[in-house]
Amino acid sequence: MPKGMAPLLMLALLLLGACARAAIPTPEETPTSTMPSPTPRGTPGEGITLALAGDVMLGRLVNEAIRAKGPRYPWGDVLPLVREADLSLVNLECVIAESGEPFTPPRVFYFKADPEAIEVLTLAGIDYVTLSNNHALDFQAPALLETIRHLDEQGIAHAGAGRNAEEASQYALLEARGIQVGVVAFADHFQEYAATESRPGTNILPITLDERHFHRVRESIEAVRAAGADLVVFSIHWGPNMRHVPPADFEDFAHAVMDAGADIFHGHSAHVFQGIEIYQGKPIFYDTGDLIDDYYVDEEHKNDQQLLFLVYATSDEVERIELVPLLISTMQVNRATGAVFDEICERIGELSRDTGTEMRQEGDRLVIDLPER
Repeated sequence: MPKGMAPLLMLALLLLGACARAAIPTPEETPTSTMPSPTPRGTPGEGITLALAGDVMLGRLVNEAIRAKGPRYPWGDVLPLVREADLSLVNLECVIAESGEPFTPPRVFYFKADPEAIEVLTLAGIDYVTLSNNHALDFQAPALLETIRHLDEQGIAHAGAGRNAEEASQYALLEARGIQVGVVAFADHFQEYAATESRPGTNILPITLDERHFHRVRESIEAVRAAGADLVVFSIHWGPNMRHVPPADFEDFAHAVMDAGADIFHGHSAHVFQGIEIYQGKPIFYDTGDLIDDYYVDEEHKNDQQLLFLVYATSDEVERIELVPLLISTMQVNRATGAVFDEICERIGELSRDTGTEMRQEGDRLVIDLPER
């Protein structure tokens, strides 16, 4: 095998192997979709719950499942948890479009869902999606712009991609219970998907502390804070697949982001969760893994075992984090039970202890109490 081909082959087996998984169940009666309440919502003066998750990929076999089973199917028994949150934020790891031709030169993977798949997001009351990732331009500019149009029509906020570099760098501003949450979004790959002054694309940023690039982080956080954000979420699609521990330069970068004024670090891209660090009293989720996908399950990486991250915050700080273990199977996510639940708890506990973070089990979830800042 030529040098350098082994990692690519492994990646191809991991994701393309989805086609060999169990067939989509036969159609059943699908409950009527319920549109989410618009933000702002809730009672002013109270704290809020943010539901954070990683990749939501609605293409390929998930798209087929949606056609056969309806928009509720991918959520399994996790739907109430997502809907109950005051605000829910995920990374949209596909385009939702009818238009567009595959990006060239050819990619190993292309992720695209039918326009009707937007109902998966509206049914769950998803408030925000990150678009800055390595699949936003899989079907070139027309599909990206159509995706943005569908999101805008449904009132789903987004950041990280746009019609040009200026638009791709814009923040999103959400509100619940009188608390404003700002989100800024970046990705470190693919460079060829980057928006320019005249071309649609994503908000690409190298992982470096070099001020020639890092000033954009600081300026983005300052801008959304100036717009009224009480809490700032820094969301980034970064790093390779199936990496369980962030390298030292990623840790340094995340620390610098928090020092620059972010309150929550929302990382994603690895398809597996990584440890949680509480830095200066603020949470760093180095990678939040996946929430919905059709990917082949690697026995070593156990990428079907995932987490939902529930963050309880006031207008001043994050007070508590709850982690709900999940299992993805046959294009559907459900709450983990039994030995799988125990395994997820043990692994996230070990990964987080390595960063100095302790957690405890309370019933069907893990809990982290943050110190007052």
